[in-house]
Amino acid sequence: MILDDLAAAARERVAQRKTKKSYESLLAEAETLPVDQTFPFERALKQPGLSFICEVKKASPSKGLIAPDFPYLQIAKDYEEAGAAAISVLTEPKWFLGSDRYLQEIAQTVQIPVLRKDFTVDPYMICEAKLLGASAVLLICAILTDRELRDYRELAQRLGLSALVEAHTEEEVQRALASGARIVGVNNRNLKDFTIDLSAGERLRRLVPSDVAFVSESGVKGSK
Repeated sequence: MILDDLAAAARERVAQRKTKKSYESLLAEAETLPVDQTFPFERALKQPGLSFICEVKKASPSKGLIAPDFPYLQIAKDYEEAGAAAISVLTEPKWFLGSDRYLQEIAQTVQIPVLRKDFTVDPYMICEAKLLGASAVLLICAILTDRELRDYRELAQRLGLSALVEAHTEEEVQRALASGARIVGVNNRNLKDFTIDLSAGERLRRLVPSDVAFVSESGVKGSK
């Protein structure tokens, strides 16, 4: 299953990085940075009207190479000028050809909040996101335990980062809410087989309280 592969690869990456800098050192470094208690990513999504999170992505497991020529900074600036509420930047290097550098440079370039789009499997990655300039991180219910969801979300909040907690089923939405999520995303794409069901977001939206920001993710191709 591709999701399991992505999570395993992320754990391996983190293990390698910990040989160069410990989690304790990285956390201490992240904690020296200012904390924005207004949580700009969450605030951007809760503005009146429809808000868009626009993605900067070079490749994906389902589409392969999307953008051989990848002017990521220009793409991000174009999104901002077009009225995006926030930008999602892939940092997963193996299947999505993402890079921490893309995130860092985009966060330094645009004025709107930036989400680190990766497969967060360790608090180390949340500290990295803070140091790279992100305003939010992605937490996927399918690859995290209930304890991890809660602990990672609380760490993100302590560092001034929002957590977009992603679900695909009714059970996962309930787990996301139980973790204290203030932003719940429903992925219309099943990451285990890549099938898309646009009704998933519509169906599960009713489970999310009105004071929690709701995001419908993936598969949307037009204005309708």
